[in-house]
Amino acid sequence: MSGLVQVIGLGPGDTGLLAPTAREAIEAADIILGYKTYLKLIADIAPNIPRQASGMRKEVERARQALELAVESQRVVVVSSGDAGIYGMAGLVLEICLENEYQVEVEVIPGISALNAAASLLGAPLVTDFAVISLSDQLVPLAEIKKRLEAVAQTDFILGIYNPKGKQRLEPFNQACEILLRYRKPQTPVGIVRQAYRKDQQVTIISLKELPQAEIDMLTILIIGNQQTVVQHGKMITRRGYHTKYKF
Repeated sequence: MSGLVQVIGLGPGDTGLLAPTAREAIEAADIILGYKTYLKLIADIAPNIPRQASGMRKEVERARQALELAVESQRVVVVSSGDAGIYGMAGLVLEICLENEYQVEVEVIPGISALNAAASLLGAPLVTDFAVISLSDQLVPLAEIKKRLEAVAQTDFILGIYNPKGKQRLEPFNQACEILLRYRKPQTPVGIVRQAYRKDQQVTIISLKELPQAEIDMLTILIIGNQQTVVQHGKMITRRGYHTKYKF
């Protein structure tokens, strides 16, 4: 192997929630590559190590550059927010590496996902079975997203939603609200978390019937409860079944 590419998850943004192994990788890197917003989150960690920022939708170029640098025996870190293996850069780096037979080592270092972070701020909504869907139709056709929403909405899975709405990308969110309201009770609790563990953090719990009018953007994670999800004292809790067997 010529070099090493470490694809790391930065967690939700608070460096106090950065995994120790990820911090060690940043401090030992020869160069760090990432989306410019994510690099700002770690500006104070090993600031003397060179960084190369790029914009949105430059993921393929970023992954290829990281592998090319590793071929030159450099130790390269590629950063994602949250967990690198959940809607992050890990899959793309591995895919390009394997398909092009780069002779480098690729290591994936986990981080706290946006879904984990949002759930912790809401209370405990994910203590039983759940599904996760992204509403971004950049890589997945809207028709396929709707199929997945239809399938999940008819079950009692709790549903986490990434990338719910963009400035110009409104239709997937509108369709999601329509599908969910078709199968789930209007009073179903919905957690809305924006900018989890960052400076402008906002945490709100509403009902499903209120969701179509809620202020939602790309920095928001949604958690749709199931029939066992309740809201008590401002906390969203999904009952796992203990209350039916034990006296609290």
